[in-house]
Amino acid sequence: MELSITGTNAITYPVMHVWDWRVAIYLFLGGLSGGLMTMSAINYLRSERKSGTIQSLCCWQIPLMAPILLSIGLFFLWLDLERKLHGHLFYMTFKPLSPMSWGAWIILLIYPVMILYALASLPDEIKVKIKNTFIKNTADAMAPYLSKLAKLNVVFGVLLSIYTGILLSSLVARPLWNSAILPLLFLASGMSTGTAVMIIVAKNKEAKLFFTKLDIWLIIGEILIIALMFYGHYTSNAAHQEAIMPFFNSSHDTFPYFLSIVVIGIVLPLAIILKFLEVRGQDTEKEISRFGLILMNTSALLVLLGGAVIRFALVYAGQLSGYGNYTMM
Repeated sequence: MELSITGTNAITYPVMHVWDWRVAIYLFLGGLSGGLMTMSAINYLRSERKSGTIQSLCCWQIPLMAPILLSIGLFFLWLDLERKLHGHLFYMTFKPLSPMSWGAWIILLIYPVMILYALASLPDEIKVKIKNTFIKNTADAMAPYLSKLAKLNVVFGVLLSIYTGILLSSLVARPLWNSAILPLLFLASGMSTGTAVMIIVAKNKEAKLFFTKLDIWLIIGEILIIALMFYGHYTSNAAHQEAIMPFFNSSHDTFPYFLSIVVIGIVLPLAIILKFLEVRGQDTEKEISRFGLILMNTSALLVLLGGAVIRFALVYAGQLSGYGNYTMM
């Protein structure tokens, strides 16, 4: 029997997208949560070193945002499960050679650390407004351990951001994902997006300028890692070379991936330019101008857009090719 199929293209048969937008959202929010954990902890540790006390209402919302965003991301990951009622089976065993098993247990360990840090970092102005006695008592009990919890958040935040990249890179059957540099890209992107949110939320000018300068270097690192990842695939075997072709082919079937590179190539350098203007245009003796705030928020939004585009592009493009398929459809 002969079977003829017409109308094939890059997003239908013969390509089966096992992972879709739900996984991409999880990877983005997971990396962002890791960035928020790390950057909020760095903000506290540097302010503690300088003044010995937390910077009052500067960024207390950030530690609270991290577990909320991670929970939203995990909800989308749960939606992607074929058998949703079997999700608890991840915690019935531990497989040392399984990245998914490692990820499930790491996230289970991360939650208490990030929640306790969020409570410990609440300033007194906020704690007096809390009606729940248990939450208020827990926040007071954790306050003396704030410095230790902050250091743990730095470590776990980095692990969380790296893990989102390991989750993809461990899938050997997908050449685009199978790169040792992919976890570093997701780490840099997660830290950069977390820094962008810090810039938006921070009320302290000194903190805004510090994270603006930091984000410039993170974005530069992100761009270099993307270039090195493509170079690594280009100099590898035929399957790896084919895997990156959708990003450099503007045909109808692969145009979304070509467009993603164009977007990343525009928004990230533009974000650097805006951030440079922010830093150069600020007088340390004066408050941030209205135009300066517009530049800061615009560049931060560009960074968040770039981080989301990277996740979506890699998740979908990675499923267009395999080691046994050397011709793009």
